[in-house]
Amino acid sequence: MTTLKIRPRRMNDGHHTGEKIHRGSRLAGRCEGGFWRPFDKTETGRLLQAAERYDFQSRPKGRRAGILGHVGLEVLRELLRLVDYKTGRLEPTIETLAERLKRSRASIWRALKALRFAGFVDWIRRYVPTGETGFGVQVKQTSNAYRLALPKVAERLLGPIFGRRPPVPADLAFAAAERAHQSKVYAFEDSGLGAAFARWDSLMRKRGLSERVETASDSYLELSGAGKREQ
Repeated sequence: MTTLKIRPRRMNDGHHTGEKIHRGSRLAGRCEGGFWRPFDKTETGRLLQAAERYDFQSRPKGRRAGILGHVGLEVLRELLRLVDYKTGRLEPTIETLAERLKRSRASIWRALKALRFAGFVDWIRRYVPTGETGFGVQVKQTSNAYRLALPKVAERLLGPIFGRRPPVPADLAFAAAERAHQSKVYAFEDSGLGAAFARWDSLMRKRGLSERVETASDSYLELSGAGKREQ
């Protein structure tokens, strides 16, 4: 009778293990430093709104859901509840999400893959040592490290002003600039520098070196700091 010897699988870091580990998994606690990043809590509304619009735009004709689907949107909302905004740390297990959302494990996994395809979520597969002794270093799969993001294609669906301060209309901007200019002129006249400038301009005209009064007055104000007293 022939006895087959099963060689333990070799990990990327050279450790031996008999556990089934997903390809590309990395050691938990050492791979998240450059992956996790702080998440602005005020961006939560924009991210959800973008996901909802993205899902609506991707709906096939006659269907009620798009690429993300109802479960995908539920999973995204739950991830936003679980994320540590200060550090970006986010590492729930599939089982945790399934239990919290009352969905099957398979549904959660399909939703996560849809979110990753669309660019709203990314993750790193991870493993941890088991602490068991034996041949080589024993490890096991652990939860993924997740990261949230707002993809550009979905952000464009929000429009230019959703969640952002709208730009100042051109007529209002012109009026504000005109008021600022008039303020400088009044400060110039009230400061008593107007008469001095008039004498200076008369002298320059006689020498043929005069420039436009408006340009010279603005330059003189900036150099003298007369306009600052009005602010």
